[in-house]
Amino acid sequence: MTIIAAADGSALGNPGPAGWAWYVNDECWAAGGWPRGTNNQGELMAVIDLFEATAHVPGEDLRVLCDSQYVINAVTKWMPGWKRKGWRKADGSPVLNLDLLKRLDAAIVGRRFTFEWVKGHAGHELNEAADERARGAATAYQNRTSVPTGPGWPGGAVRKPSAAAVVPAPVTPASALELDIFADSDRPAGAPEISGPDTVLALERRLHGSTTQADAASVAALLHPEFEEFDSAGRVRDRDAVIRTLTETPEQDATLEPRTVDALGDDTVFLSYRRASSQGASLHSSLWQRVDGAWLLRFHQGSRES
Repeated sequence: MTIIAAADGSALGNPGPAGWAWYVNDECWAAGGWPRGTNNQGELMAVIDLFEATAHVPGEDLRVLCDSQYVINAVTKWMPGWKRKGWRKADGSPVLNLDLLKRLDAAIVGRRFTFEWVKGHAGHELNEAADERARGAATAYQNRTSVPTGPGWPGGAVRKPSAAAVVPAPVTPASALELDIFADSDRPAGAPEISGPDTVLALERRLHGSTTQADAASVAALLHPEFEEFDSAGRVRDRDAVIRTLTETPEQDATLEPRTVDALGDDTVFLSYRRASSQGASLHSSLWQRVDGAWLLRFHQGSRES
């Protein structure tokens, strides 16, 4: 027999009130979260708790449905190399979310499991159910109401209130090294945090990366709820349309050459740049706004270079 479960995370602000959940059916699911965390931390914790909740049935195979490429790659590709290097990445920088990753590494020992990527927000029944519960937990922390934790796994150990609510390391929104969505190389060595313009430039580069575009949650975490874009064909596209387009047909990795990076105030940055890839060059402008400590892309326009 194979246990099939979906695992998902949610963060309202990324970082912000965060939730996680795994789901098998309406009688078998669990959720939790923290007052402040990131989407990737929620994704990790959902998988951790699923493995820990099923530890008493180790003879069963576990098939994890997950919409996070970050989590899937961490488990199936990156962790062995990180461990050999003392939990450091190829460039020598420390691995993010170390406590959660070590806990996940311990949880999968001796287990037979597979991961299957599923597209988020695309009508997949189990993924939608996990997403709904993860967001419900995050919303409960945001509203300071009771968190719906679910029935858990039948016959499993009784969950201690603190066992699934270990608060991850604090996240400072302006720090490139402390947010998974930032590019590590964009932060000056030894600097405690980077400026708004530098942060925005790092985020814009990450948004144009194929790895980010392959994960709908990673794209969504960078876009303002009222995001709007004028594309090269003169069409107006909203947030959902851009997320759908990028995740279905990710762009090739490209080089961004900044032209203008200006702070228009404490919470607004205007950015213009040239984007070059094997597909050609284009000119772009973006307006970023800081909302509850997180920089989000509010408006974007692009056109082919003549």
